[in-house]
Amino acid sequence: MSVPAMRQLRRIFPGAHISLLVRPWVRDVYSAVDFVDRILDFDKEGEHRGWVGRTRLVQGLRRMKFDLALLLQNAFEAAFLAWAARIPVRIGYARDARSLMLTHSCRIDPQIRKAHQIYYYLGLLSASGLSELRPHDAQGQEVDIRIGVRQSDVEGARILLASAGIRDDELLVGLNPGAHFGSAKRWLPDRYARVGDALAGRYRVRIILFGSPGERPFAEAIAGQMTHPALVLAGRTTLGELMALIRRCSLFITNDSGPMHLAAALDVPQLAIFGSTSEAATGPWSDRAEIIKEPVECSPCFRRECPIDLRCMTGITVERVVSAAERRLDAVLKEIP
Repeated sequence: MSVPAMRQLRRIFPGAHISLLVRPWVRDVYSAVDFVDRILDFDKEGEHRGWVGRTRLVQGLRRMKFDLALLLQNAFEAAFLAWAARIPVRIGYARDARSLMLTHSCRIDPQIRKAHQIYYYLGLLSASGLSELRPHDAQGQEVDIRIGVRQSDVEGARILLASAGIRDDELLVGLNPGAHFGSAKRWLPDRYARVGDALAGRYRVRIILFGSPGERPFAEAIAGQMTHPALVLAGRTTLGELMALIRRCSLFITNDSGPMHLAAALDVPQLAIFGSTSEAATGPWSDRAEIIKEPVECSPCFRRECPIDLRCMTGITVERVVSAAERRLDAVLKEIP
């Protein structure tokens, strides 16, 4: 969701050297993009652990002599690192008691408080004076969130599929039944299994179950409930390979999650199932995405766990998801020569 802001920064400074400081596990997201020149790791669990590690990071940033730091994170730590590294211009939102460490402490534009999170990040550029275009003036215009995939990850994904006997010409449907935030964002596993069986039976597509290593038992339980075989790749891929596999899918069915946003950025048709969260604020930014949500009085509640009966999820039927999936797959099949 911050990609449009990064692209805008590249347009503002076309000749600048732009580095992106990220946690190591997320670096693959930016491995094949054209708006940054270098990716730097912030390894909190490794070489940058504790005060000694943070000092090592600060010293490294200081040696690089950056002119400007754009802090897309709201975290206090992000501002502290930029301040300690003596970066002359430090831009960020006035959040988390960090204003004194910023040279440009920006206020949030009231008109974007209820807009999509994409505009929250874009708003930092206008609030700081870097961009004259206010984000709410840009609403409705094309906002480019596209990212690429490395060829090495494409090949890694192909090998994974081939090892399971899946040919290059077979159609894939990806199911992403997990959500790191909590169970309130997860549609029911038995319903995912029934959707997978319905689509495998009618279209003879291969069903792939995705997820993190911690979600592998969850994915295996779903595969175990299906009558058609499903390939469980939860916990078996790098992030780059996951991106390549998502891009290989003809349809991606997912809860509100990180992979949902990856599918949007990779321009993959998807069904995004929402429960406790708001699709208006964090939904997939794609005209190939369809939101499936049951309107109930308590949603969005933004809770990790439902304190009552999970009515926002139980109200979404298998038939409704299958019907939406069939429309999407029929459209995909029409495009195949």
